[in-house]
Amino acid sequence: MKILICTDGSDQAEHAIRFGGLIASACEAETTLLGITEDEGNKDEIFDSLKHGQQLLKDLKVKAEATSKVGEPIREIVKRTADAEYDLVVIGATRKGARGPFLMSAKAYKIVKEVEPPVLVVLGKRKDLKRILVCSGDQKRFDKAVEFTATIAKAAGASVTLFHVLIEPPLLYADLIRMEEDVDLLLESNSTLANKLKDEKKILDKMEVDDQIRLSHGHIINKIIKEVRGEDYDLVVAGSSRHSGKLQSYFIGNITRQILNRADRPVLVVRTDEG
Repeated sequence: MKILICTDGSDQAEHAIRFGGLIASACEAETTLLGITEDEGNKDEIFDSLKHGQQLLKDLKVKAEATSKVGEPIREIVKRTADAEYDLVVIGATRKGARGPFLMSAKAYKIVKEVEPPVLVVLGKRKDLKRILVCSGDQKRFDKAVEFTATIAKAAGASVTLFHVLIEPPLLYADLIRMEEDVDLLLESNSTLANKLKDEKKILDKMEVDDQIRLSHGHIINKIIKEVRGEDYDLVVAGSSRHSGKLQSYFIGNITRQILNRADRPVLVVRTDEG
């Protein structure tokens, strides 16, 4: 695995280095630390932050190549990932405020949309990688997200929960709700959802990852955030798909965008199309 960890010298970038380092260490990944500043006069600060970042990674037994660039951060990250193949890009992100639909910085959204590899957006500060929540959606190629997650989980010794939320049906279907929230009963059926979840679980089982399936009904994003915080997962995984236009970019669905806005911990956005 090849990982690109991006830093601008901020405190949140340091959190991203530490958390990205957990994955790099577990996966024995070839790691590059990319420092970017828009101001030529800040080159010394970026150089110092790169040295500090290398030491943080060294403490995790990760040997990282360090390189710096002066320029617009999004452009430099996109160019770097176009010039060299990476399996994962790691960035730190902070909130713009406490309200509104776009709470995460616009730069972070743009990086998630424009680079080819999966993007790990490190929000908050997490010291461990023991429990991973995969938000199993309706994407046709979500098995790619599960496969990538399984690789990380296997290396890190982390458990994985496949979590699927169904929209709340009318009250007269109360028996149906109970049946669908009974995982074993659902998996015995031949429904599209059952087959999808069984296929995703097979991927994890094949990699010998400790896994489980959890189901819920109701408002999708509220249920996901409740699950994330209630069970205290270290990492949340969601999907994005490729735009069909001429320019290479990825579509961040409403659920993934809201997860990025409301989660208080790292979110891994994985590409779910054929590419």
